[in-house]
Amino acid sequence: MGRRWRDGRGRLVVHGDGAAPVTVPLELATSYRARTKGLLGRDSVDGAILLSPANSVHTFRMRIPIDVAYLNRDLTVIAVRTMKPGRLGLPRLRSRHVLEAEAGAMAGWGLRVGVRVAVEAG
Repeated sequence: MGRRWRDGRGRLVVHGDGAAPVTVPLELATSYRARTKGLLGRDSVDGAILLSPANSVHTFRMRIPIDVAYLNRDLTVIAVRTMKPGRLGLPRLRSRHVLEAEAGAMAGWGLRVGVRVAVEAG
């Protein structure tokens, strides 16, 4: 089930525990250059950014703590971590995509291990 997204904008749809889905603005970073830049140098993020393909991240040169969600190939969350600036995250073997957002945002969206998300590009 190969996913072919391009750099740009879209929406992240979080299908939580039977509640209405939560839709969040999403930035897609699929090129090497966009993935490498990620959230570096930003003071905030509007919604979330999806790094794909990716199985690990770091927060060197970041200004803010972030939530990081690791997604498998079916877009199911396999791990969620909050990372302070200056940290190196360990690679997750089953991770194919990584979501980043401001620290605390993902809990508010109901995004946790076992939750499946959808990505709507464009």
